[in-house]
Amino acid sequence: MRLVVARCEVVYTGRLTAKLPEAVRLLMFKADGSVLVHDDSGSYKPLNWMTPPTVVDEGGDRIVVRKRAGKSEDQLEIRVTELLSDVTHDMGESAALQKDGVERHLQEELAARPAALGQDLQLVRREWPTDIGPVDLMCRDEDGAWVAVEIKRVGTIDAVEQLSRYLERIDLEGCRGILAAQAIRPQARTLAEGRGIRCVEIDLGLLRGEREPELTLFVA
Repeated sequence: MRLVVARCEVVYTGRLTAKLPEAVRLLMFKADGSVLVHDDSGSYKPLNWMTPPTVVDEGGDRIVVRKRAGKSEDQLEIRVTELLSDVTHDMGESAALQKDGVERHLQEELAARPAALGQDLQLVRREWPTDIGPVDLMCRDEDGAWVAVEIKRVGTIDAVEQLSRYLERIDLEGCRGILAAQAIRPQARTLAEGRGIRCVEIDLGLLRGEREPELTLFVA
């Protein structure tokens, strides 16, 4: 991975035109062809980025990143006015993210019984790949429509945002999302419902058959 810290101006052209004025930025050039532009605020999200495959042309004070997009071309032009640091690190082989025990077990159980999500779902694949990471489960419903399932121990606003980003990048028409967790925060549920994402709370003990569901007595 190459990390460049530079005072620069960044101009993106393609489906739209966007410009970042001159300032000190962190430029990340990853081995898979990803290019990300960060500053020292704005949380974890890059200010601009290009997903692979890309071609990087560098000369003088200009770095141009190009990506074919159908018949057109997206272009990220970085105009460097002051180079502060330019280092490259060998990151070694990539290792997949290891979920904590609860998430891993929930994924295993729901992969075996996706109908526990409350619909007649059929599993197509675990760890469905996208350019920003794998979706936990990709399923089809009784009508053949695609359903992406993200599994968490606790469903938070960040989990909704993560699933939303996956849905933006899944190139399957009409794909919808389900957030499954042992507990889902009220704010996360409100955000998810506003985006058309269904929330399902899962009791891992019941799913495994370790205990019976609680019975409710009705008194006339």
